[in-house]
Amino acid sequence: MSPARYKAVLFDLYGTLAGFDPPREQIQIIAGRLHGIELDPEGVLEGYTEADEFMSAQNAVAPMRKMNVEELASFFAIYEQIILRHGGHEVELETAGEIWATVRKQEYGLTPFADTIPVLDRLRESGRTVGVVSNMSDSGDKIARQVGLSDHIDFLITSRDAGANKPHAPIFLQSLERANCTPDEAILIGDSIDSDVEGAFAVGIKPILIDRDHRYGSYKTHPRITSLNELEALLNKLEDS
Repeated sequence: MSPARYKAVLFDLYGTLAGFDPPREQIQIIAGRLHGIELDPEGVLEGYTEADEFMSAQNAVAPMRKMNVEELASFFAIYEQIILRHGGHEVELETAGEIWATVRKQEYGLTPFADTIPVLDRLRESGRTVGVVSNMSDSGDKIARQVGLSDHIDFLITSRDAGANKPHAPIFLQSLERANCTPDEAILIGDSIDSDVEGAFAVGIKPILIDRDHRYGSYKTHPRITSLNELEALLNKLEDS
């Protein structure tokens, strides 16, 4: 790949480069059983899609990093209620909050997907700057170390680092500063249409939707891939267009 057109490749973190280990539907099923309910795994995944859209909408209006403990508890009670509804159970907000607390007590972490490290390394070998843009509330350097990405990216900037959440412009603009490029020299890959794709597009960055769970098969607004293994061929095509 020639780096002439796109000098920087930016990525969302969760759902794009890394996922929960164990998978979050498994975490939900375990938590549900501890509260006497059996959840449908496919329904839980569908629920997470809607719940994550709810989270993106919340961050667009009032960033969660600014919420106090009570506000976060109320938000995640609704978030969990959405997941449970798709999993086959309508519960009161109080019960949903209790199940979310059980979810949070389980041991899990973020781990890179199988296609992540090889693609990141090849992109850097091609001469491109590789960065990560995340709405997580810890520092980028700390998260990069925890997830095992430090040796495979040039930087990771979070909403805490930037003082702003996706889809708002400041976090994208600070990422461009770190990458030392202009918006039209960057491309961003993310799994959220609102936070990642539309947020990047609004500041002039070329967006690509990654749809690992095949939830957006009819999406045509911007390029769509289902695996990072498809990215390099798409970049070549975009470079030549």
